[in-house]
Amino acid sequence: MPRELVTIQVGQCGNQVGCRFWELALREHAAYNTKGVYDEALSSFFRNVDTRVEPPRNLPVGDGRGPIRTLKARSVIVDMECGVINEMLKGPLGEVLDTRQLVSDVSGAGNNWAHGHHVYGPQYHDAILDKIRLTTEDCDSLQSFMLLHSLGGGTGSGVGTYILRMLADEFPGVFRFTGSVFPSEEDDVVTSPYNALLALGQLVEHADCVLPIENQALIDITNRADAAREKAAGGGGAPGGTPAAPTTAASSKPFDSMNSVAASLLLHMTASVRFEGPLNVDLNDITMNLVPYPRMHFLLSSMSPLLPPPRERDVGRQALALQPRTLDQVFGEVFSRDHQLIRADPRNATYLACGLIARGPTATISDINRNVARLRPQLRMVHWNSEGFKLGICSTPPVGCPFGLLCLANNTAIASTFTTMKERFDKLYRRRFYTHHYEQYMDCSGFESAIELVADLTRQYQELDGATRAPAITRLRPRGLSFLP
Repeated sequence: MPRELVTIQVGQCGNQVGCRFWELALREHAAYNTKGVYDEALSSFFRNVDTRVEPPRNLPVGDGRGPIRTLKARSVIVDMECGVINEMLKGPLGEVLDTRQLVSDVSGAGNNWAHGHHVYGPQYHDAILDKIRLTTEDCDSLQSFMLLHSLGGGTGSGVGTYILRMLADEFPGVFRFTGSVFPSEEDDVVTSPYNALLALGQLVEHADCVLPIENQALIDITNRADAAREKAAGGGGAPGGTPAAPTTAASSKPFDSMNSVAASLLLHMTASVRFEGPLNVDLNDITMNLVPYPRMHFLLSSMSPLLPPPRERDVGRQALALQPRTLDQVFGEVFSRDHQLIRADPRNATYLACGLIARGPTATISDINRNVARLRPQLRMVHWNSEGFKLGICSTPPVGCPFGLLCLANNTAIASTFTTMKERFDKLYRRRFYTHHYEQYMDCSGFESAIELVADLTRQYQELDGATRAPAITRLRPRGLSFLP
């Protein structure tokens, strides 16, 4: 039976990541669906619509041999500024995105979480809910929602978390995943510390699983990729080994390389849902096995290879230099600091649980078990889950690569990210800078509630850091039995 995923992309960042995600998803399915048929793998992300009739009619998967007519993404697109949406509709994805599934405004949320959450959220509540219901009604077996947004701006953080709460109320039985882009410390939005902490409080309350993606980590990854390409091409680059080109803007589209890394994470995570394998992992399995406590659902993600497969015109030494060469190398990379999508070193913290999803026909369960046994002594596992590895194998590799690996880790290193966000928030809030902009739409108690939620979550992670040995149990000796050894 098909298992569908509905993507909800909110705000400028969420829509740019979503746009790149659809491009890579189409590319991946085109590579493995050479006959052009509408099968179960394709139905996870897309509807097959017959536009020759009026109104257009959805075509079922059937036996998986029916021809593709017109693909429409299972997506709801929300932005309070129409610029990014208009650009998407004019681009090559214009025919894939369903214009009936768009919700937009003109003025934007002004980088204000409260404006997005308490004004635009209620104002467009019915419209957004109708779009989501229409999308879910076209699904035979809806598995989860995937919310793509950022925490630094106003729409992605404010409207995005409003939609998340709406999903919790209206669809409580469907898992809610979020791909949340955390702002860097050098973010150009001065109010991003407020927006990020307020949004984080909502993620704690209403998400089932959060995949944090840090802007600065994406910048570092693209830096290293550019340097590797320079080295493979024989160029020296700038003095000191830094790449000559700017890191946050690709040659054609700004942030395209960074968005590609975030989009690749979603492709890797859903590979077992879309393609067959000897040890498939549903998204439900991820939340069941990797989230030991309801609020501790923040998973550190790492991949190898990090960047999406090269295009056909870019398959030379520069592309091959970025690809891992052995399966053992892949396993070593996903546990390294350089491959994390947030700036953290999980090896110096405690793992509560760890999921490994391998892709490729050469990956076997014996290979995975051998590498887990090799790396296990180097990892600090919490004492009550010392064998807490969830393993999955998908037979279909990433396009252009012989194999790939995704690691999803519930690790106490995330506490340092929360602490940094709280420190940035305190620098503004202790002097009440810019709070009057928020007080137009919310009560000041909203700040205090978010602070308390984040502080409590941070404390829970910190308490488990280093809990690798079970506490000693005091054995009581009954009176009158002193003769016992």
